Amino acid sequence: MPRECAITFYYYEDIHAVAPFYEDVLGFELVLDQGLARIYRIAGNAYFGIVDGNKGHLKHQPKSAALLTVVSEDVAGWHEKLSEAGVTGLSEILRGNYCEHFFFEDPAGYAIEIQRFHNPDVARLFK
Repeated sequence: MPRECAITFYYYEDIHAVAPFYEDVLGFELVLDQGLARIYRIAGNAYFGIVDGNKGHLKHQPKSAALLTVVSEDVAGWHEKLSEAGVTGLSEILRGNYCEHFFFEDPAGYAIEIQRFHNPDVARLFK
């Protein structure tokens, strides 16, 4: 079966409280507003959605065990932008053997990571 894209959904108690974070702070492109859900293009055929956890298929949770990772060549640029925006839970840039990355939280406490792979062969897999 062909696969055209992927969408990851996070569920919130109030999506209108977090929509400005994804649209204005992260700059995700709003592709579809369904009222109960908003779907954003992160890159290419990678999409991310926020859903009203009071009406959606799943219910919002007080503490998330999910992590959204955005792969970017400009980890330092992202870190600077998010630092200037006063984003919650912003870690320092961590540099390991495999990648450089950092973590932060959206306004509802969901974890997000920005990372870049050091190995060019690995990085090409995600372009």
